[in-house]
Amino acid sequence: MTNSNEFLGTGRRKTSVARVRISAGSGKIHVNGRTFEVYFPLESQRMAVQQPFVTTATSGKYDVFINVAGGGPVGQAGAVKGQ
Repeated sequence: MTNSNEFLGTGRRKTSVARVRISAGSGKIHVNGRTFEVYFPLESQRMAVQQPFVTTATSGKYDVFINVAGGGPVGQAGAVKGQ
């Protein structure tokens, strides 16, 4: 059961599937239990993950917890982004 201040979502791209939980916070992003900088080592992948927050001017306002599986790193970044 989710807290009323949490939002759940699912993103897919090719064979990658991402389950995302967003809650108010300080801007931490965790992917499969690791920080997203470690999980997505390339700047282009990190930019894809952060782009929805940049577009909506909400960077640093939400904590994001992501479980992603399938495909490769580029497809996983796209699934997290919600392409």
